[in-house]
Amino acid sequence: MNKIAIVTDSTADISKDLITKYNIKVVPLYINFEDRTYLEDGLDLTNKQFYKKLKIAKKQTTTSQPSPQDFIKVYSELLKENDSIISIHISKKMSGTFASAEMARKEFPGSNIAVIDSELVHMGILVIRAAELACDSKSKEEILKGIDELKQRISILFIPKTLKYLIMNGRIGRAKGLIASVLEICPILTLHMGEVSQFKTTRRLSQAKNELINSMKEMVKDTNKLTVIVSDSDAKAEGDEMAQRIRETFNPKQIMRAEIGAVVGNNLGPGGIAAIFYEE
Repeated sequence: MNKIAIVTDSTADISKDLITKYNIKVVPLYINFEDRTYLEDGLDLTNKQFYKKLKIAKKQTTTSQPSPQDFIKVYSELLKENDSIISIHISKKMSGTFASAEMARKEFPGSNIAVIDSELVHMGILVIRAAELACDSKSKEEILKGIDELKQRISILFIPKTLKYLIMNGRIGRAKGLIASVLEICPILTLHMGEVSQFKTTRRLSQAKNELINSMKEMVKDTNKLTVIVSDSDAKAEGDEMAQRIRETFNPKQIMRAEIGAVVGNNLGPGGIAAIFYEE
């Protein structure tokens, strides 16, 4: 039986319990504050500590992708005990992480390593699906097919409390037209072709939350097959409220809560909420 290792990066924002349960290897990105650089591994800097520092930072906080050497080290160790590796990462249009992983892969000619551009951020649900299939002893080809099929069904809508951080970090992508009126709107954003894109524009946060629910009503065909992950960037009360509204409105097959980690949170900013959803 072939042993297949699942690798991702820290922008997947997978809980420690699930990382342990599915034996997922997470390669951390770096968070660069004025005083020092931290690993996004939940140990060097917790999410709570990150948002506290972000709110008082006097200079722009930046993030950096893992180096090819970071991936080479991980791949080398995993290949000692596994026949192949599937490495799933943040959209290559949002980070250089995919490029680093690809460079590392080329250092292992003849080895069975697949590097996947998720075209998403906060893509834990995709990684978990791959890990579940690997635990079910599916072949590499079956896992890759399962990842691709799920990727086509995933929708993500997120509401930033402010566009300040997205603009400051150059992540606004196809939503550049929002900049001129940034002080006047509260948008709902999505990901289109791997980059941030404007989905709908509202005037107030409360209106944006209502529109997110209304948009899901238009997009979801069968609530009995619906899985939803509601995430927040240091906005637990708002995330809990949105999860409850979605539960009451759709009664989905499964609904989960998650935290948005430091790298994605650095771009979304504190106070944001997101809904990631798909139908089986």
